[in-house]
Amino acid sequence: MITFNYENDFSLDNERLFSDWISKIITSEENEVGEINYIFCDDDYLLKLNIEHLDHDTLTDVISFDYSINTLIQGDVFISVERVIENAVTFNVSFDNELKRVMAHGVLHYCGYKDKGDNDIIIMRQKEEEKIALFHVEQ
Repeated sequence: MITFNYENDFSLDNERLFSDWISKIITSEENEVGEINYIFCDDDYLLKLNIEHLDHDTLTDVISFDYSINTLIQGDVFISVERVIENAVTFNVSFDNELKRVMAHGVLHYCGYKDKGDNDIIIMRQKEEEKIALFHVEQ
């Protein structure tokens, strides 16, 4: 089950559409959908998590806490809406596209994709684009 939680005034327009899409991402990677929580927040909220849990004193757009068991994908995905807005401007893409990228990014980590080395980053970006394209597919 995929749930959406809001720690700010942001909310998704169609949670069902996003939930179906996230499920499709997971099953397209030959995994099962477990309990996944998306938490939309601001920079301060995510910075506090980054410092407390990852010992990183930097702003970030997404933090994923993975509770998956084998192919059962589970976890909490925290997204700073402020970072998504800024990234959209920086990368000259729409807010919706950047939001989908970070939403896919979080769950792709649970599917085993990393983003620490150059090669891993290239693969992650390709997977993000592939999964964003699934959003437009009739489900």
